[in-house]
Amino acid sequence: MTATDRELAVSAARAAGDVLLHYWNSRDTITPSRKRAGDFVSQADVEAEESLKEKLLSERPGDGWLGEESGEVSGSSRRWIVDPLDGTTNFLRGISHWAVSVALEADGELVLGVIHDPVKDETFHAERGEGAQMNGSRLVGSSTDQLSDALFGTGLPFGAMAHIDEHADDLRRLLPHCAGMRRMGSAALDLAYVAAGRLDGFWERKLQLWDIAAGLVLAREAGLRVEGWTAAERPEDSGSVVTSTTALFESFAGLVRGA
Repeated sequence: MTATDRELAVSAARAAGDVLLHYWNSRDTITPSRKRAGDFVSQADVEAEESLKEKLLSERPGDGWLGEESGEVSGSSRRWIVDPLDGTTNFLRGISHWAVSVALEADGELVLGVIHDPVKDETFHAERGEGAQMNGSRLVGSSTDQLSDALFGTGLPFGAMAHIDEHADDLRRLLPHCAGMRRMGSAALDLAYVAAGRLDGFWERKLQLWDIAAGLVLAREAGLRVEGWTAAERPEDSGSVVTSTTALFESFAGLVRGA
């Protein structure tokens, strides 16, 4: 029997996770290269993406492809969007906060997202209109309704430090009003954690599509409000995302946007 897209994506993500765990357990032998300041790639990233590409496109040979390491392959109106190792710096430093991210886009809309954390054996997945789950448990976001109780996630600019002044201003506006902020080094997992209610919201500017595609599906299907840097902007188009529970969104978004 042919696997569904969700079954295929989960299986592929878990197989890539096994590749990464092999390297994780011998990471002292890895010699990474630098794409740019603060942005690393290793053989682990490359082999995990090769595993994903082989499994996904062998089962769906007509589909397109967008991978962080291998680039874009044209195909049908469907496209797989993959980050084989989101959190490479954490991985290389022995910090166990990294994940495999797999999304499916159909006719320009994100319809499926899978984020697999091999170290914790947690697999988050969501399909448009079907809700979000983690290891069989339904995800509905947090119940926090007071900004003063809320914990948010973000990413900080690195390398050339683009947008550092803007992000510093975001923090200056938000931090006095909330319970805290976490910068954990994997946008994919941060978005999964918002869907799971571990974080109450997340924001970041100018990410790549493979960083956030799967997480956007999870957040939306968990009932969160998801916008770009403006309400009219789609994060998948701009790479900038603001998301939180509905109860917190207006106050949270107003602060980080400087409204």
